[in-house]
Amino acid sequence: MPAAPRALVRSTSRRTLRLLAGTALAIALGAALLLVPHTASATDPVTLTSGFYVNPDSSPAVWARDNPGDPRAARIQSSIGARPIARWFGTGSSATSVASYAGAADSHDKLPVLVAYSIPGRDACGGHSGGGAGSVGAYRTWIASFAAAIGTKPAVVVIEPDALGDFACMSSTQIQERLDMLRYATEQFQEKAPNTFAYLDGGNAGWVAPAVMAGRLDSAGVHNVRGFSVNVSNYYTTAASLSYASAVNTSLGGGAGYVVDTSRNGNGSNGEWRNPAGRKLGTPAQTGEGADMLLWVKTPGNSDGQCGIAPADPAGQFSPDLAVRLIDGV
Repeated sequence: MPAAPRALVRSTSRRTLRLLAGTALAIALGAALLLVPHTASATDPVTLTSGFYVNPDSSPAVWARDNPGDPRAARIQSSIGARPIARWFGTGSSATSVASYAGAADSHDKLPVLVAYSIPGRDACGGHSGGGAGSVGAYRTWIASFAAAIGTKPAVVVIEPDALGDFACMSSTQIQERLDMLRYATEQFQEKAPNTFAYLDGGNAGWVAPAVMAGRLDSAGVHNVRGFSVNVSNYYTTAASLSYASAVNTSLGGGAGYVVDTSRNGNGSNGEWRNPAGRKLGTPAQTGEGADMLLWVKTPGNSDGQCGIAPADPAGQFSPDLAVRLIDGV
């Protein structure tokens, strides 16, 4: 089982602490902003909870539950469905669904991991997960509602995977609009979600040079939130990802926290990113190990698109074959 974050106070005391911490944080941030720029820090949600939340309705858990007679079901449930996995929220996800998910985790005194994934022009270079909000204004409304829906509940949020890596497929105007939208997103989490560690996505070890990514993160407001994420939906080893994140952090001037997506990096990368063969599950969600957290951000078994070893499975669709391959590392 994955290592659980430590619990420092009893559940009833934690909820009181959250409210007090949120108020104190707002006062402290207001004072600090009069001094010097710094990396913002919310109240640590790990200390307010007793472990990571396991979503009973993740796609592998639902598949295993709906297919009890399939010989793969028990293995998929025990190896993937029973693990803490991030839940992704896109344009069709309402603030109510975000609040409900964070609330379900809170009711069990657990820490949920959420992904905000609705930036206009999403997946500009990859193309398999295109979509997103229809306009800048629509995105600003959506992300503000997302942050407000979490409110004082403890949470971890990864903000817009790949959004800072896709610049090669965008015009200068589109890039500036995206940077402005991401900065607005960080401001919303800073203002409305005082017990959330939010992380702007910072690509992966094989995509954008660390110093370049640091410049993009800085322009997108990374200092308003806890830090940045790396390796989301990719396969680079934890060691390679930590080295990359450390280099990015150094270029930022230090002080940013970071998390690594370890969901499918057990065998490292073979240079492909769209359903490659021979990949394997990585270390389940836990705190520490050189980062703030190691997380399963991408759901193992969900397709990267109609490509690789899953040519018939659209992006985001769960495939039991992909899941078993990740369990076995083949």
